[in-house]
Amino acid sequence: MDLREVKLGGETIYEGGFVSISRDKVRLPNGNEGQRIVIRHPGAACVLAVTDEEKVVLVRQWRYAANQATLELPAGKLDVAGEDMAACALRELAEETPYVADSVRLLYSFYTAVGFCNEKMYLFEAEGVRLGSTLANDEDEITETVLMSKEEVRQALANDEIKDGKTLIGLQYWLMKD
Repeated sequence: MDLREVKLGGETIYEGGFVSISRDKVRLPNGNEGQRIVIRHPGAACVLAVTDEEKVVLVRQWRYAANQATLELPAGKLDVAGEDMAACALRELAEETPYVADSVRLLYSFYTAVGFCNEKMYLFEAEGVRLGSTLANDEDEITETVLMSKEEVRQALANDEIKDGKTLIGLQYWLMKD
């Protein structure tokens, strides 16, 4: 069965610094017409970085939309169109934490909220993780670095302390590894 929906028209509801929101009219596979609200996003990268001491590098930051501080893998959006995803992951690690990495390897890519947003997240695993960053967070971003062992991560998961999707994916990969 062909499940494609065809855009018939649309209007921009909001055009922001890095996202836009549109209301699109679509033709459904059954021939009927429908409406879709879509948030368009440039894409983002996150990085699973583990130190030589077998501690995962996380950041705690306030998330206004969730009205709480969350524990997350370092991550961020592409800064410029066409930015290399691996470079983005390395930059975000160095901006949000005191850590750097020699390289990263792509593990997965996935949509963060496929029902209404086209943001595609690229999850990388860092190699050669060490202290040494000289970069700083964006001025509107305040993070606290948190290092956790596998046992501490398991406990945090059991206590429902980690709620971010990209982080859950990355940590489950790390816990299942070996």
